[in-house]
Amino acid sequence: MNNKETRFSSIESRKDEEAQKMIVEGYAIVFDEETLIGDDSHGFREIIDKKALANTNMKDVPLKYNHDDSTLILARTRNGSLSLSIDEKGLKVRAELIDTTSNRDIYKCVEAGLLDKMSFAFTVKGQSWDKSGEMPKRTITAIDRLFDVSVVDLPAYDQTSIQASARSLELADADLKALENAEQLKKMTVLAKRLKIKTKI
Repeated sequence: MNNKETRFSSIESRKDEEAQKMIVEGYAIVFDEETLIGDDSHGFREIIDKKALANTNMKDVPLKYNHDDSTLILARTRNGSLSLSIDEKGLKVRAELIDTTSNRDIYKCVEAGLLDKMSFAFTVKGQSWDKSGEMPKRTITAIDRLFDVSVVDLPAYDQTSIQASARSLELADADLKALENAEQLKKMTVLAKRLKIKTKI
């Protein structure tokens, strides 16, 4: 039960042009989605239960690339650059990447769709097996510890994802102009009311 395992999913990225931030978002774990671990001849089906993360140790989780300990960490929960939240779908990941060469490279690959999946490294605390079918089916009911979440080349769970959606300068300019127009309209309305009052006097 203490053997460390890894599973793969997907992630996406979003660039905030105004604040010059590189943000990636996605799901590292998806609940109730069946996947094949191994192959048809020497493998099993696996599902992660919705309650599997209820008591998981996620105090210090890094975001890595391909679980590689030899490369720089992309983000981390300990310093707040990585946030993890559990919802009905699974474990949602949001990371703000600092401006380093390696982070820019990863972000650009996510943005281009070259990297669009995620993985997680974990240990199992509770599980059940169903061997009644042609292939064994494993349901993970409790994950003990989450060691890392990673942007990866090949996922175990195709349902996972990571994306990068760069917000264009044109959209930022349009938002700014809309805000300026609204403020200008508000000032004109106030001025018109004042003129109307003065005319009545």
